[in-house]
Amino acid sequence: MELYRSHVLICGGTGCTSSGSVKILEKFEQELEKHDLTKEVKLVKTGCFGLCEAGPIVIVYPEGAFYSQIKVEDVEKITEEHLLKGRIVKELLYKEAVEGDQVKSVNEVGFYKKQQRVALRNCGVINPENIDEYIAMDGYRALGKVLTEMTPEEVIDTIKKSGLRGRGGGGFPTGLKWEFTYRAKGDQKYVACNADEGDPGAFMDRSVLEGDPHAVIEAMAIAGYAVGANQGYVYVRAEYPIAVKRLQIAIEQAKKYGLLGKDIFGTGFDFDLEVRLGAGAFVCGEETALLQSIEGKRGMPRPRPPFPANKGLWDKPTLLNNVETYANIPQIILKGADWFAGIGTEKSKGTKVFALGGKINNTGLLEIPMGTTLREVIFEIGGGIPNGKKFKAVQTGGPSGGCITAEHLDTPIDYDNLIALGSMMGSGGMIVMDEDNCMVDIARFFLDFTVDESCGKCTPCREGTKRMLEILEKITEGKGEPADLEKLENLAYTIKSASLCGLGQTAPNPVLSTLQYFRDEYEAHVYDKKCPAGACQSLLQYFITEACKGCTLCAKACPVGCISGETKKLHSIDQDACIKCGACMEKCPFNAIIKK
Repeated sequence: MELYRSHVLICGGTGCTSSGSVKILEKFEQELEKHDLTKEVKLVKTGCFGLCEAGPIVIVYPEGAFYSQIKVEDVEKITEEHLLKGRIVKELLYKEAVEGDQVKSVNEVGFYKKQQRVALRNCGVINPENIDEYIAMDGYRALGKVLTEMTPEEVIDTIKKSGLRGRGGGGFPTGLKWEFTYRAKGDQKYVACNADEGDPGAFMDRSVLEGDPHAVIEAMAIAGYAVGANQGYVYVRAEYPIAVKRLQIAIEQAKKYGLLGKDIFGTGFDFDLEVRLGAGAFVCGEETALLQSIEGKRGMPRPRPPFPANKGLWDKPTLLNNVETYANIPQIILKGADWFAGIGTEKSKGTKVFALGGKINNTGLLEIPMGTTLREVIFEIGGGIPNGKKFKAVQTGGPSGGCITAEHLDTPIDYDNLIALGSMMGSGGMIVMDEDNCMVDIARFFLDFTVDESCGKCTPCREGTKRMLEILEKITEGKGEPADLEKLENLAYTIKSASLCGLGQTAPNPVLSTLQYFRDEYEAHVYDKKCPAGACQSLLQYFITEACKGCTLCAKACPVGCISGETKKLHSIDQDACIKCGACMEKCPFNAIIKK
């Protein structure tokens, strides 16, 4: 066993990789070699640490020194000062990790303090490409326990008692789904994992697969034992190359160690796992469309019942859960149902992973106990709104969710509370908006996404969402009529009730929630032909104020020559000729041009 006095953890998630963490790792290797530190200091390429805003991230233990936005040229200084001389390089630490002369460890930073990591417990901690590191963190102990100490019925009962609900969006009780598949008749059964994460701004499942793929593999093997399946499939989008690579490495390692394949732990239980790549169709996140795609068919939903638990892959009983749901399973088995049920709220047990983005200081991935309020997430963990702007709304649940306003910031986050507010948990995307966001335009953006991603199988979704989008585009262009608001609402309710699958049934949610909470913005667009947020380009007007010095820079920048005026005198804009490009405002050195 090798012992090291220091461990240097370098983020190898997608975000940090894209900003150069691979070169940072290579530079650390060179520096350790140069200073003969390779036997004293261990380099570990991990998954995502969560605080994407601070990447590339390097954390040095045992101190827990949290270095952020590290560049290749910083590595030499960290090596010589911290790793050789024991002096933490304060100027390279994350801004909140230094308080006067005091240096905070990574776990004391505001972003992490209120988190409780279950699904993400190994992300940013272990090397996801090394099975030994997963095993050192109690990996595969849960699989060993169920195979040698528990019956399938006892496993299912444990999951039911834990209160775990599906983390893919619907929130269906996981134990019940397992029980339905277990009781289904069939000579062959399958276990599948939904890793087709398509919501704009969502990267929860990707981060779990990148940072802790063995947790999902172990959970799927446990599920296979519980429901009577010997074959599993992970359906993951091909746009996640790092996740796909690490998952495939982990599967090969598990097979080599005898943790997948024939006669696992000598118990007679067989279970194998394959990866299936999706081509990026959002509709394939819907369970029946996903199963069609695994079979090699076009990914389109089918009516339910029959449900996959009775008739899934190749018409055989199939258990389907998403990545985050599975990531909780090993810990529930090891620590018990009561432990998990003791976290969260009465009807929403455990923790939830969110991808926090938009107008927020701390963009990133976080895991919190159910029941944490939106205010805690946005202003404590998320660090509030940048540039002193005012919070306006938060969109949860992606294109299927709704917008929640400031008056509901103290709402505890759980499945039922979010639905009551006209939104939903979804898979965990959380997009924050400030005063500069137009809520009509936000609704248009999400509906535009849904129209593009509709599979076209059912008329309400295929045609109805297009008509809704046309109305929203008309309103944002200043051509809306009073009757459009009623038409928009009626269409929304029709699509919700008549669409075949969850994509169509939830597509109107962003429109309905913004109509409910921000109707005044819709009315301003329709009646006053104004965008209160100043975001809808067609409704903007640019004006030159008395602060103008007559420098003529704005006139020179205007591509259509609509600005007139003499040198050193107040200029003016011909509103009829203005194309509202904003070039004049960008060029003005005196902030004399405003838009409204």
